[in-house]
Amino acid sequence: MNNLKKIGLTALAASLVSTSVFAGEVTVSGGASMTVEGYSGVEQNAGKGFSMGNQLTFSGSGELDNGLTASISFVLDQGDDAPATNTVTTLDARGDSSPFDSHSVSISSDALGTLTMHGEGGSSAQSALDTTAAGDIWDTFDNAAFTTGETVKTSAADGDIMVYTLPSMVDDLSVSVSYNPQQSGAASSTAFGLTYTGVEGLSVSYGKGDASTGVAATEADATTMKASYAYGSFTVAYSNNDYQTAVADRDQETTSYKVSYTVSDELSISYGQEDIERENDPDDAEFEAITVAYTTGGMTLTASAKESTNAAHNGTSTIDDRDYWSLGLAFAF
Repeated sequence: MNNLKKIGLTALAASLVSTSVFAGEVTVSGGASMTVEGYSGVEQNAGKGFSMGNQLTFSGSGELDNGLTASISFVLDQGDDAPATNTVTTLDARGDSSPFDSHSVSISSDALGTLTMHGEGGSSAQSALDTTAAGDIWDTFDNAAFTTGETVKTSAADGDIMVYTLPSMVDDLSVSVSYNPQQSGAASSTAFGLTYTGVEGLSVSYGKGDASTGVAATEADATTMKASYAYGSFTVAYSNNDYQTAVADRDQETTSYKVSYTVSDELSISYGQEDIERENDPDDAEFEAITVAYTTGGMTLTASAKESTNAAHNGTSTIDDRDYWSLGLAFAF
């Protein structure tokens, strides 16, 4: 019986491989970058450092006999060399180690929309929108080399998540919902997101989701509102991320804005700010950045300067007041 099972599975595997070859094709896109950067501050100077980024994205799709389109995406990233931080259970942690990164499978059609299952690197319908208007400057200073900075809290994301994007029902309105199944260490969670682009130059988004912890007292809601408007060479963006929980002193509100100016098709300049307010804490974490980018022939040269104030909400210490600079070169291929 076991031999028969092995023969049957081998035949099935061969048929699936053969089908994938004829049903669609796999394409590979990639990017690489090299950066020199440095941190400095009143009480510390980390000097300069070099870093590099490189990744390949494998994408494949094919139309099935029933009219649906099946797609797969897989990212190979040498820099993703640590286990996933989402270790609620051993189920979540499986296979989440170097060099494999985000991967997903989706099924779609114009009439039914798109259903995507993320094995790793997925975002909930809310967290997919929660990048601040200024581009998450805070993340630059949430660095193990220093006192841990503040992080913007969000709804459930990462591995084991299903996202459904509805078919177009209203022109220029995108609607998506997501679901994280219940795990032994956390309850199931849901989220939704809306984006409207019906006015030329304007984009408005709203998202709301659960931040499940598995403990009723610490369950939370995360809400994101953001908008951007482009007029001529200028683009102005604003965002607000709100995290509410029943636990004392854990509510958080992040506001951000960014102004960008396109000098030419190749050159652009932007300035942004972020403010993270924590419940009953008078010392807001504040961040700002200015960035200049020049693009030519698939190559982008970027120079940036960033600054943090009270990065860990510690108004009595200057250790969280830091400066950062970087000069990077990125390639797309």
